[in-house]
Amino acid sequence: MKRVLKMALLGALLASAAVSAATLQVKIDGVASGKGKLRVAVCDESSFLKKCAIGAQATAHAGSVTVDVPDVPAGTWAVMAYHDENDNQKLDRNELGIPSEGYGFSNGATAKNGPPQFKQAAVSVGATAVPVQITLRY
Repeated sequence: MKRVLKMALLGALLASAAVSAATLQVKIDGVASGKGKLRVAVCDESSFLKKCAIGAQATAHAGSVTVDVPDVPAGTWAVMAYHDENDNQKLDRNELGIPSEGYGFSNGATAKNGPPQFKQAAVSVGATAVPVQITLRY
């Protein structure tokens, strides 16, 4: 009886977790070439512009590419994408710290002197698929 109750409780927890997660459908526009990969990071406010726990990637091709990021928990997130042309798994920068590969943020967030703030790139995620559009800047 206890085992059946534990299994039922576990099943209910898993079902509620699945309901509270969504797939982000990230459409990346302005991809310059078919070199390397497109990498997407989904970050909460504490991990924004740092190491983000959620991400996905796709093979690059010129134009637009859609990258699905499954199982994003409900909440407020910022989405970043970059074109990892040399496939070294990082956003390369020049000697001044300026990105030398294409990059972009959700909501078209930009800043004049450095990266945007979390709130500029924030998107709300619920239990259904969420479309996000990012245009790369090179």
